[in-house]
Amino acid sequence: METGLAGKGVVVTGASGGIGAACARLFHAEGARIVVHYRSGEDRARALAAELGGAPLAQANLTVEADVERLFAEARAALGSVDVCAAVAGVWPTADVPVWELPLERWHETVTQNLTVTFLTAKWFLREVAANGHGSLVLVGSTAGIFGEAGHADYAAAKSGILGGLLLSLKNEVTRLAPLARVNAVAPGWTESPMTRGFVDDDAVRRVSRTMALRKIAQPEDVAAHVVVLASDVLSGHVSGQVVTVAGGMEGRTIHPD
Repeated sequence: METGLAGKGVVVTGASGGIGAACARLFHAEGARIVVHYRSGEDRARALAAELGGAPLAQANLTVEADVERLFAEARAALGSVDVCAAVAGVWPTADVPVWELPLERWHETVTQNLTVTFLTAKWFLREVAANGHGSLVLVGSTAGIFGEAGHADYAAAKSGILGGLLLSLKNEVTRLAPLARVNAVAPGWTESPMTRGFVDDDAVRRVSRTMALRKIAQPEDVAAHVVVLASDVLSGHVSGQVVTVAGGMEGRTIHPD
């Protein structure tokens, strides 16, 4: 199916991770021109860039605003224009820590690495929208931001902020810059990726899938497919401010007894 993404300039943040890399590959398959962003996973990012025919690389710490500004300037120089941004970058703290034991330092770090990073990415991408007169932004949240996640209240709160107030404000603000520009989000559930490696063995899948109609976890490509669809003005041109949940029919209750 035609997506209209051929020739579009796309920035994928966190492209050295599982979902980010899958997004970059699918955008590339649609003929888009990609900038592969990474923070610390340089080897994975370089391998991906080579796989995509020598796509430009951009290293940036997205918690530092000057780095975010530089990322989009470099992307513009490399691509000519930045038409689409997939804001994938984020961090899931692995340790299960209840709120009454949660260090303030971890709270600040998790919120910064997820919500603040997404805010800064959106801020500087929207400046590209203002210059171009068009654009599509896709945010990546999590089902933790919908159902909560015991032991990870910091992460759940940050992702809820992305899927709630930030998304709904951005989809209205972006039309001040370009009347047809759009902002949407995906909310992945458990997904097999470098971030979750070691947490999705058979026992874990059986346990977490008790709340899911489909008793399996997602592959990065499952999530990336919806990022690409939402980014496409052809496929989703009249969709803005929406969250697509990619989680096998997850509910906030147990569906299966075991």
